[in-house]
Parts: sequence; structure tokens; C-alpha cells
Amino acid sequence: QVQLVESGGGLVQPGGSLRLSCAASGSTDSIHVMGWYRQAPGKQRELVAVISNIGDSNYADSVKGRFTISRDNAKNTVYLQMNSLKPEDTAVYYCNGVHYGINYWGKGTLVTVSS
Repeated sequence: QVQLVESGGGLVQPGGSLRLSCAASGSTDSIHVMGWYRQAPGKQRELVAVISNIGDSNYADSVKGRFTISRDNAKNTVYLQMNSLKPEDTAVYYCNGVHYGINYWGKGTLVTVSS
């Protein structure tokens, strides 16, 4: 079992920045891929960014150049640095971890981009 807990969401003005964190606990060995997904009101959950345990990362086109995913394997934590935020980035952001082929999810943290 893996538990994921997100933090760092909140209200930010357009153009601002936020840093999300996700701490993993439990059976954290071999969590190969960790990532961030988001779900805006009335929309399906979508991939934001993922990172492997060796640092390979991928991003949704909509966030490339603005968001950066990073990972501290020693702390079992993944981060999402979000810069130049736009109103369309408003969503609940969920942390995801893949452990032996099983997807684990956090409860989510709300990010609201509004003036």
C-alpha cells in the first residue's frame, strides 16, 4: 500500500506561481513513476506531468515551459513548480504513483488562478 498526500494548493493571481508537493508513505520502494494530474470542473482528469525514478519527465503541451516536475527519491516526494499560471490552470491537482503496476492517488489539492 502507498499513501500519497498533496500540499501547496491555494489561490493565486494570473501570472503567479505555486509549488505543489506530494509525499509518499507506506510501501514506497519501487514507485517507478510519479506524477500530477488535474481535473477542472466539468472536465475529465488529465495528465499534467510525470517523472520516472531516474528523472525522465513528460509534460502536457498546455504546461510545457511553465511547469516543472521534480522528485526527491530520498524523501519519497514529488514536486510541481507552476509558474506563469493562467485561469485555465484552475483545477484540483492529484498526485499519482505507480507501484508494481498499481495506480495510487492522493486526495487532491485545489489550485485557483483568479484575480
